[in-house]
Amino acid sequence: MTYNKQHKVLFLDPDYEIEHIDEKINIILSPSLYWIKKISFPHNSLREVKTLLPSIFEDTLPDGVYSYSVYKNSDDGLFYAFAYEDKKILDVLAQHNIPVVNVAGVRFAQSELNTIEHALQINDDQCLYVKDSIVVLLPSFWADKKEMLDLSNISLSKHKITLQQFAHIIDYKSLYGVISVLAILILLTLSELFITTQRSQEIVMKTDEIFVKEDLKPTMFENRSILKKYEKTHEVQTIFREHLAHILALELNKNEKMTVLTLKNKTLQVDFSGIDAQRSSSITSILKSKGMSFTHKHQDGTLHLETKI
Repeated sequence: MTYNKQHKVLFLDPDYEIEHIDEKINIILSPSLYWIKKISFPHNSLREVKTLLPSIFEDTLPDGVYSYSVYKNSDDGLFYAFAYEDKKILDVLAQHNIPVVNVAGVRFAQSELNTIEHALQINDDQCLYVKDSIVVLLPSFWADKKEMLDLSNISLSKHKITLQQFAHIIDYKSLYGVISVLAILILLTLSELFITTQRSQEIVMKTDEIFVKEDLKPTMFENRSILKKYEKTHEVQTIFREHLAHILALELNKNEKMTVLTLKNKTLQVDFSGIDAQRSSSITSILKSKGMSFTHKHQDGTLHLETKI
């Protein structure tokens, strides 16, 4: 316990009158501004107990956005746990025209007034009283002996809390849920990235193996150039085979012969002998029906055909 010589100490309650204050002050919260539970735990670490506070108060608190605090009492070895709404306390400060910047510290009546021997009157209707080591707010007529609340010589404890000015805006349960989902998405993305990287490396290795096995050029530009050349050659050969198949499929008469069949500079030349004018017209009609494009000449019983491949 340390005596505070620097700042005035005020009791904060919605129904407690406070004179205008324009200086740094310490606040003691009325029991009406927090919920309290006295509990026994096998844990000795405050950090471990703090993680359990939301579940401890879960079935007790009405709807709201709460902050939590806890300290261990050295006298009885018990933990005193608190739940409070930052916004509600801030609203009461605003009600009494106390700027938040003027608040040096905030403490609970439980930690600061738990040794009082008589009821302390805070207004005409209410008083503070200690019952089973818990500071409670009671109707004044319940207490036979009462004294006026006087905090001028009080020594403050170290059990101070810090108000979160925007705690009422943030729903921490939802925030934690979003963070959990984002963490899962990040983990999945990293896993997918790792798998993709592994597969990419496998593809690169297999590509290198193919390059070596097939004796390919070292660059894709060279290989594409070679491929384009082969594709053009393949296209010419395919057209040549198609035209040749149409020509060889012609049914010639006994006195008709194919005397010339040459391919030079992508030009296919064919000569048929023993062909009269009527027969020449019949053969060219058959080839045109097959989709062939060509030039032809009939002279002295010979049909000469030329087609570009």
